[in-house]
Amino acid sequence: MSVVLLVVGVVIGIAYIYRHIVVKGERCTSKAKLHGKTVIVTGSNTGIGKTTAIDLAQRGARVILACRCKQRGEAALEEIRRESGSSQVVFMQLDLGNLKSIRSFAESFLKSEPRLDILINNAGVCLQGQTEDGFGLMFGVNHLGHFLLTNLLLDRLKECAPSRIINVSSMAHNFGKIDFDCLNSHKALGLGTSFIHLLQIYCDSKLCNVLFNHELAKRLRGTQVTCYALHPGAISSELGRNTGLFLQIILKPITAFFFKNTIQGSQTTLHCALQEGIEPLSGCYFSNCTVRDLFAKARDDAAAKKLWEISERLKQHWHWEKYRPGTGKERSSSDPGLSQQGEG
Repeated sequence: MSVVLLVVGVVIGIAYIYRHIVVKGERCTSKAKLHGKTVIVTGSNTGIGKTTAIDLAQRGARVILACRCKQRGEAALEEIRRESGSSQVVFMQLDLGNLKSIRSFAESFLKSEPRLDILINNAGVCLQGQTEDGFGLMFGVNHLGHFLLTNLLLDRLKECAPSRIINVSSMAHNFGKIDFDCLNSHKALGLGTSFIHLLQIYCDSKLCNVLFNHELAKRLRGTQVTCYALHPGAISSELGRNTGLFLQIILKPITAFFFKNTIQGSQTTLHCALQEGIEPLSGCYFSNCTVRDLFAKARDDAAAKKLWEISERLKQHWHWEKYRPGTGKERSSSDPGLSQQGEG
């Protein structure tokens, strides 16, 4: 009996330590106010994106909610305005799985908003399928969409420097790999359809986020625009977002104890966006509001450069395909994407 009690006590002790150190974690300690600053948060109609937007609005920022679904985005807009007490929150439709939508968003934003101080690339999916343009869904949304968006907005970020770009990744990147042959031939990170393949491709897309951040930091040297990648933690609200109701009910008590809520999960994003004095750490990877070491594959200069070049070519290829001569879709000087070619 004493052995059983000892084992139970050890388990409870470990669970308590895990919850208070890993789950609750560190908090963003910055007291920064953001009056006169403008922030874009992608995927801000739900989860940590919405919680991040609320916090930034409370600090006085003008917050742009960049979300795919108009109905959910407008519902989140009302909730964020109500919870933050700020009227400086705006919804703008953005489908990261549609390169035309990204260009349209960027054009509208640049025409209507004079500033951009912080860009938070938060949105992500863990789903099979293809984007509107024929890319693998997780490659297209989790990486390529944010790659294009960032490049289209980079000049405005430079004009408003010092400014920051936040790339929300995941510790799942540690299990990722980049199959460049598959990217070149199929515009996807992988072709499998099983659950294991789904998880692998998600990990691959998160590695893309970290490599993109690594290369972006090199290209931004000397500009006063800095960038940071991060792991927000395992978030309870997001885990079962695409699962059935029965499984969500079963998982709820487990996730409530072992996973972060959205306030806890947004802290590292806020730290990277707001913390004073971290500019020398541009290109680094954060977890639990602390800079972390990366495995060699996540800071591979050659792989990061190759991913950038392939991403550049894929978004350019899409543009030429959509506007190639003889299709009735010839490019014109009024095309919003024309002036953006070759940026970044």
